[in-house]
Amino acid sequence: MSAAQETELLDRVPTGLFIAGEWVDAEDGKTFDVNDPATGKVVHTIADGSPADGIRALDAAVAAQDAWAATAPRTRSDILRRAWELVQEHKEDLALLMTLEMGKPLAESRGEVAYGGEFLRWFSEEAVRINGRYGLNPEGTGHMVVSQRPVGPSFFITPWNFPLAMATRKIAPALAAGCTVVVKPAALTPLSTLFFAKLLEEAGLPAGVVNVVSTTTSSKVSGPIIADPRLRKLSFTGSTEVGRKLIAQAGEGVLRTSMELGGNAPFVVFEDADLDKAVDGAMIAKFRNIGQACTAANRFIVHESVAAEFADRVTERVKAMKVGRGTEDGVTIGPLIDADAVGKAGSLVQDAVAKGATVRAGGSAIESDGTFFEPTVITDVPGSADILREEIFGPVLAIAPFEDEDEAVRLANDTEFGLVSYVFTENLARGQRMIDRIETGMMGLNVGVVSNAAAPFGGVKQSGMGREGGPEGIHEYLSTKYTLIPAE
Repeated sequence: MSAAQETELLDRVPTGLFIAGEWVDAEDGKTFDVNDPATGKVVHTIADGSPADGIRALDAAVAAQDAWAATAPRTRSDILRRAWELVQEHKEDLALLMTLEMGKPLAESRGEVAYGGEFLRWFSEEAVRINGRYGLNPEGTGHMVVSQRPVGPSFFITPWNFPLAMATRKIAPALAAGCTVVVKPAALTPLSTLFFAKLLEEAGLPAGVVNVVSTTTSSKVSGPIIADPRLRKLSFTGSTEVGRKLIAQAGEGVLRTSMELGGNAPFVVFEDADLDKAVDGAMIAKFRNIGQACTAANRFIVHESVAAEFADRVTERVKAMKVGRGTEDGVTIGPLIDADAVGKAGSLVQDAVAKGATVRAGGSAIESDGTFFEPTVITDVPGSADILREEIFGPVLAIAPFEDEDEAVRLANDTEFGLVSYVFTENLARGQRMIDRIETGMMGLNVGVVSNAAAPFGGVKQSGMGREGGPEGIHEYLSTKYTLIPAE
């Protein structure tokens, strides 16, 4: 991509807040810069919303709620379908925008546009399939009518690592169910959400149904919205630490909550695994999005009989990876999001080495204007290493050996998290046992990617609550109402 193409695209990205169908400045006129992590340079300057702006956005959502809930499901469906079509028409714009603000290689950004867009298409189809039931009660004294109603105004706090998909994954089911929303995108990557809001406007979404407030003072803006009694739903994707605080705040108003929190995904390779499949799966599960994904494989638990060969194969692949700005041809590893992320990856590697692990590839930050870290493989990681306890969120593949199936299960479950796991075995019975025994909300059996708009995404334990995607996703935005009609 040329500099001229980047400039032309950025000129079309809104710079204001999107409130009540209008692009407006922050009430106090403040702005902030969005930077390219590959270069450290300013990409765009946008409005920096205040707490008052957050309440203005909630006012707009509340004002639009009744009319949107009463909008025919087919109309809601058609608007979501049109939004999906517009995302396809602007897929190159959205992909480049994500690469500029977040750093991922352009090929992966295109993949996110396809994935994120699917939530619009899936929930456009679910909007017309919101069902209830009707029947005589067991006593024969009345008829039971069970219906589903929109929860109401919803507040979404989205992360920086998948700036389009995390917005569509929340917005699409809410709109399909008849809920209005306020979205607060991450300050590091707000541009994709702003551009998407522009597409929703073009798709015919009524004013106030979706409102977007970008801000650098997240807690100050979010607090009053969450405390407002008119809000009925909170959905957050991010760290477990922040999620706990938001759950406590939501408890005051007994809000419906969906929390997609941290992960510490085990990637278990048994002695009977197809190593070609396992290595391919490892490269995707670990290095997609530069390792900055809650679904990224964090702990590679490999049977001792194949650990050496597995390590040799992944090391060869990792050493061939090209690091650079995501817009450059052939780049497979872009920058980490900021300097803190680079520091964390480095400290986790250093801790593991100090405790006996061996660096097979990479292991260090790269000196440049951007925030790059070498794609890394470390082997013989001891159980005491921090890297087996903490979410890496970087391109570091850490291998720990195991002896038997029971030990593999124990190691896989030895975490407070339970978002996703990956298991490679050619033994069908063993695969079924792993489905039953590993404590996780999702599992990839002989595959390295599990996410799909038609599937329920979410975890157990401290990885969160609720599900996004699939038929289950729309129910997060519906409440059940029961009515009894006396029998004649």
